[in-house]
Amino acid sequence: MHKIVLASSSIYRKTLLESLHLPFCIASPTVDEQNYIKKTPSELAITLAKIKAKSVATRYPEHLIIGSDQVAMLNDQQLTKPGTLKNNIAQLQLCANQEVKFYTSITVLNTTTGEQITKLDITTVQFKALSDKQIERYVHIEPSIHCAGGFQVEKRGIALFQRVQTEDPNALVGLPLIKLISILEKFKVQIF
Repeated sequence: MHKIVLASSSIYRKTLLESLHLPFCIASPTVDEQNYIKKTPSELAITLAKIKAKSVATRYPEHLIIGSDQVAMLNDQQLTKPGTLKNNIAQLQLCANQEVKFYTSITVLNTTTGEQITKLDITTVQFKALSDKQIERYVHIEPSIHCAGGFQVEKRGIALFQRVQTEDPNALVGLPLIKLISILEKFKVQIF
């Protein structure tokens, strides 16, 4: 069986990968994301996933390295992790009654052969017409300052949405498991 490394410090990605019951370890990638901001959202998500995997590859020969990244876009504006409660509220106010696209990439790099497979999921979220009071209550109940978009879909954040269009609901959390399983199977990793 291949040894697996998740090139991410995200607790959300870690939790999703744990749900597959595969043994893995975690390595934090070192990537300056500001060097790549002039790309399209799809290109940016894919590039960062690849770079994150490569940034830890030299430390783990004979491993499968999983890199992932997510870019959230409201029209032409990239949404980030809010960082503060004030920014969390402001970002959700922008998203209210709007459509937001989440570009979530996944790459698996085989450090033995150098083979790399990358896939992209695009999830579209239609936010409800939320009042400032609803947004403020949500942020104070469930601060999501470390989440792209400023919500946690796996918790109460789902109540912010009118609809979600996706191939994989896990992509919105940060790791498209359906696509990941498909890639792992190509590397002969069996889930069952």
